[in-house]
Amino acid sequence: MSAEPVRRAGRGGRERVLTAAGSLFARRGIAATTMEDIAAEAPVSKRTLYAHFPTKEDLVLAQLASILGSGYTLLETLKRADVPPRDRILAMFTVQPWPDGIVHGCPFLHAATEHPDPANRVHEFAREQKVLMLTLVTDLVAELGVDDPQPLAEQLVTLADGAASRAMVLNDPDYGRHARAAAEVLLDHAPRRRDA
Repeated sequence: MSAEPVRRAGRGGRERVLTAAGSLFARRGIAATTMEDIAAEAPVSKRTLYAHFPTKEDLVLAQLASILGSGYTLLETLKRADVPPRDRILAMFTVQPWPDGIVHGCPFLHAATEHPDPANRVHEFAREQKVLMLTLVTDLVAELGVDDPQPLAEQLVTLADGAASRAMVLNDPDYGRHARAAAEVLLDHAPRRRDA
């Protein structure tokens, strides 16, 4: 009977750690945030922290996975069948500031930048999300009847990642409008299949 409350507390501790990690990674960066910082912010004991996440890399991966699981990602927007394909593509250029009012940019780009070795697990995870993004956009561009969807999809995701990065550097949530205008031109002038 005493095992149930312990399990509940453990899950709460894990969630507090993930929340603290997400906040600190966004504000300070992954490398500048120590496990001790996260334990203090959560607040949990170091023993609890390391019981859930034996290494910092494990924590970073879990935190990125929790972002994906939140349902509030660009990838989820690209998957929404209730929104027309063109609108889903153009949604990539809407940059949202965090609740703190700061534009933090793409967490997957940040993670890959702070883990530059392509063989690193964090870098691999970030790359998987960017490859998925390209696949989703390629499928949407194909739905629009574009003759050769892959090159256009590459251009669109490059614009989106660039807009997210510049919006973060400039702390300008409206910066995506520039890339959106370019994306609209690309979409409007892309050669279409004869059957489209």
